[in-house]
Amino acid sequence: MQRYIDCHCHISATDFDDDIDDVIVQSQKAGIMALIGVAEHAGEFEKVIQLSQRFPGFVMPCLGVHPVQGRDPACPRGALLEDLDSALPLIEKYKEHIVAIGEVGLDFTPRVVNSDAGKESQRQVLIRQAEIAKHLNLPLNVHSRSAGRPTIHLLKELGVENALLHAFDGKTSVAMEGLHAGYYFSIPPSIIRSEQQKLVKQLPLENLCLETDSPALGPEKQVRNEPRNIVISAEYIAQTKGIPLEKVIEVTTHNALRLFPKLKTFIKV
Repeated sequence: MQRYIDCHCHISATDFDDDIDDVIVQSQKAGIMALIGVAEHAGEFEKVIQLSQRFPGFVMPCLGVHPVQGRDPACPRGALLEDLDSALPLIEKYKEHIVAIGEVGLDFTPRVVNSDAGKESQRQVLIRQAEIAKHLNLPLNVHSRSAGRPTIHLLKELGVENALLHAFDGKTSVAMEGLHAGYYFSIPPSIIRSEQQKLVKQLPLENLCLETDSPALGPEKQVRNEPRNIVISAEYIAQTKGIPLEKVIEVTTHNALRLFPKLKTFIKV
């Protein structure tokens, strides 16, 4: 049986605390061979690492500082360089265990940042983490909300060669710039209700990966998403491009292994 790789998943989210074992079992039953567990802030790093140790060869840790910070979801703020202070020692500590740096990126949603200074702070945090990724020879797992063009342009300016643009919300023309830079784009289950369906039509399969962004971006709004829903992403791509599902699984898994080469070291085949 061909198997999936979930390239972007928040498996350490509190939403999964009560039934994590069942969520993992259901993920494996759905055909997932590995999922990349991304972190958003330093306080989450140890939990991601612990889950990777609890489910070795399946949960792959990815550590980074998200562009949106603030523990209260009602009062989000843009990331600051100070947010990296506690993250850097942990990234160094676990550098042999992580498969990428992320979730990193830019988020220019007005309620998050409404000034040039706030945007510049996010840029500096991304620049620093891109430097770390380059030093460790790791890819970036990238968030870009309301900032598709600035994100891709900055990645290119920094000479980033290996990046995954997750749940990209920018224009197709901007995505094409990322395509030409060699970047990959991962498609979540929410694609079935998304305005970004044109991306799937126009981006070649060779630049697509699969993700769930669990517990967010599921097929239904306000309903907890799970890794097992990755099949929805794959089926949508297959239907849209008029190709067999098996081809989508084969190519997207190949893409993930190419983008995240350390997966081959850890995955139990």
